[in-house]
Amino acid sequence: MAFRKHRAGEIVIEQTRDLSCVRAILERGGMITDGIEWPPACYLIAFDGVDAVGVVGVEPMLDAALIRSLYVNESHRKRGLGAQLVTAARKAAHTRGARTLYLFACPERAGFFQRLGFVETEKKRLIGALGGTPEAEYHQKRPRELATERAFVLDISQDGIIDRS
Repeated sequence: MAFRKHRAGEIVIEQTRDLSCVRAILERGGMITDGIEWPPACYLIAFDGVDAVGVVGVEPMLDAALIRSLYVNESHRKRGLGAQLVTAARKAAHTRGARTLYLFACPERAGFFQRLGFVETEKKRLIGALGGTPEAEYHQKRPRELATERAFVLDISQDGIIDRS
């Protein structure tokens, strides 16, 4: 799949259907790739010039969506790229009808997501809202791994609404 050309040093985030590129980035980061082929899922890749340097996925289900597979290359961390990818995922989820956005995170990453407005929630709430998505199914089948994760939620129902008061 051909990508648009970008200038080196210019960070651009684009939606992609090139799952081989998504898989390569995730494997490079040691992240799970199970279920990335799920048809309703959406993936966004961050490019620095022609180099893919980050990725995030969105798994929508009715009026909720799950952020999965957020990864930024080590060389591009601490520059706000993770937050940019989450913002792009938030927009992608909202345009797909989601009013609530969820994610799983390891305890070390909890602070990052809390700074972006996510609040901790019960894992059973996340799984109840998003059972059937590959990421939720992955964790349900691995209770020992699920025990090490934390669940987060963000209300995105007001995204895009202009307050004229």
